[in-house]
Amino acid sequence: MTRSLPNQNLFTVRLLAAAFFLLIAQRGFTQTDTAHSPITWEFSAQQNVLVIHAHIKEGWKLYSTTMPDSLPYSRVALDSSAAATIQNIEEKGSVKTQKEPLFSNADTRFFIDDAQWLVHLQSAGDSTTDLKGSVTFMAIYKDSIVGPLEVPFRYARTATGFVAKSTDLQSSTASADEIKRPTIDIANPVNQCGGTGAENSQGKGLFGLFFLGILGGLVGLIMPCTFPMIPLTVSFFTKRSGSRKQGIANAFLYGFFIFLIYVLISVPFYFLQANNANILNNIATNVWLNLFFAAVFLVFALSFFGLFEITLPSSISNSVDTKSSIGSIGGIFFMALTLAVVSFSCTGPILGTFVVSALGANGGAFQLTVVLAGFGLALGLPFALFAMFPSWLQSLPRSGSWMNTVKITFGFVELALFIKYFSNADLVSHWGVLKRETFFALWILVSVALSLYLFGVIKFHHDPPPQKLSNSRKIFAIAFLAFAIFLAPGLTNTKYANISLVSGFPPPLTYSLFDKSQAKDGSDVEANVINDYKQALALAKQQHKPLLIDFTGWACVNCRKMEENVWTNELVKSKIKGDFILVSLYVDDRKKLPDDQQFLFTTGDSSKKAIRTVGDKFATLQSENFKNASQPFYAVISPDEKLMNKPVGYTPDAKEYAQWLQCGLDAYKHQ
Repeated sequence: MTRSLPNQNLFTVRLLAAAFFLLIAQRGFTQTDTAHSPITWEFSAQQNVLVIHAHIKEGWKLYSTTMPDSLPYSRVALDSSAAATIQNIEEKGSVKTQKEPLFSNADTRFFIDDAQWLVHLQSAGDSTTDLKGSVTFMAIYKDSIVGPLEVPFRYARTATGFVAKSTDLQSSTASADEIKRPTIDIANPVNQCGGTGAENSQGKGLFGLFFLGILGGLVGLIMPCTFPMIPLTVSFFTKRSGSRKQGIANAFLYGFFIFLIYVLISVPFYFLQANNANILNNIATNVWLNLFFAAVFLVFALSFFGLFEITLPSSISNSVDTKSSIGSIGGIFFMALTLAVVSFSCTGPILGTFVVSALGANGGAFQLTVVLAGFGLALGLPFALFAMFPSWLQSLPRSGSWMNTVKITFGFVELALFIKYFSNADLVSHWGVLKRETFFALWILVSVALSLYLFGVIKFHHDPPPQKLSNSRKIFAIAFLAFAIFLAPGLTNTKYANISLVSGFPPPLTYSLFDKSQAKDGSDVEANVINDYKQALALAKQQHKPLLIDFTGWACVNCRKMEENVWTNELVKSKIKGDFILVSLYVDDRKKLPDDQQFLFTTGDSSKKAIRTVGDKFATLQSENFKNASQPFYAVISPDEKLMNKPVGYTPDAKEYAQWLQCGLDAYKHQ
């Protein structure tokens, strides 16, 4: 992936803000993309010496393995499981040393045209296994740099030394048969009942996302960067137009362009979905991306607290502002674009929050469009309405310190989201850093701090507390303090720790500091089998029960809501425990499959998909057999893999979900 190096004096936060909208490139989330790399690699061996040969594109520089970590470098590393060690690396080729202006004129050592690295091994390691490792490299051409990129390699051991092997995944008929189950016919279940949960939840979900977008747009509207522009812009259209009718028409067009600009932001995400039904899920549950989002929300929070201001580069603002003076429709469009750019320091963090939410494990490009449409509508419609009814401007509150209070309040909200997305990364990776009780403790601290700020106890240098607290400020302060008290049972090891109102945001009940096995109250439902479809199917055959498949995710909010609010319902719990074999398949599990189980799968549309992790396997199992890529997703099949009824998705009504379970059970008994 090639990028231009930023000027060292540019503020890092601007890069984060711009990177947020691009959401990084698709290929960077799952594995390194070296298809268009300026360096091509050949791997061979001379007995027990590994030979790594780099062919360097004209004009590019490949950095030496002798460079320190503080400067551009290349490295060769062996897999620790191989139990082999590197004695030294002998470099051959056209090597040069010169000062590099892009790195403060530091002395750099690099290759051009061609390079060979001879890796001498101190220990050959276990002679029964392949030797695996990787080359991590950085290369530069003028002011563009690639890397660090990682290129894996593998060597087979022979009686005379090593032989390089291909690291490309191969197709496997046997492995493919484990994913594509021919007897599951999604179009012809035994019973036609069910399916309502998925249909209804989708409709409700889209409406909820649209409402969320409107809410975000209204919040963005009252921010200090946006609110004062309402009377100025409306006055401009009503006074500069030839007639009041023309002024109203121009103001409506202005509002429409604001709406259109935000909707257009979602267009690139449709291309991410084009070749992979699970790509947005992979993005949303990627460890490093969740850490990136956590960092972005932390930066947004600090910005709202007044430590710095996030702005787009002045060159963009000036260019857009200049074009806004163009007459007619084009000028109005650029005026709308000017509003979007100028108000970015306030609306960017809010918009970013909703974009990340829409691109969650249950979301996609269309969901993102719905959110942005609501955001743009709420932001643009007031300009048109106030132009039609100018007298309404008199009823608007005056700009003042209250807008800064709103901004800082949302800084605390961004801080809570920082905790949430760090928790996602922790869950997917099973680090155990942010257990459920720790999560609650941090959210309680944030809520208490926000309450103290609203009461005027905590002060910010750019926002002195008001001489007299308004009633609305007191009400919100009390509300956040009450919320902190409401969360307090989450710190305990009691039945009250399951707080249904926030289900899905904290880690699951099982991800706890307490030993849950010592405090069983029978209120939870545990899967008979986790992440092993074949074992669950064998258990279903052995016990003569239908199989309830739960496609879920560690970072899936609605999955936790189902487990903690619906599955704990007595009627639902008794059916699952007594009548089904429950298997939970985590589609975002990043645990690598054993080497002999990794393969290249040909999907239904003839495209190739690499199956490297547990999550890859079960996400593909879901999309190929059930034509669905959202979670949670539930299906009932018989031990001979016949679909009993229509699958469902998120179904928050326990009675409806119990009826769906009974429908599948009736189909199995009838069969």
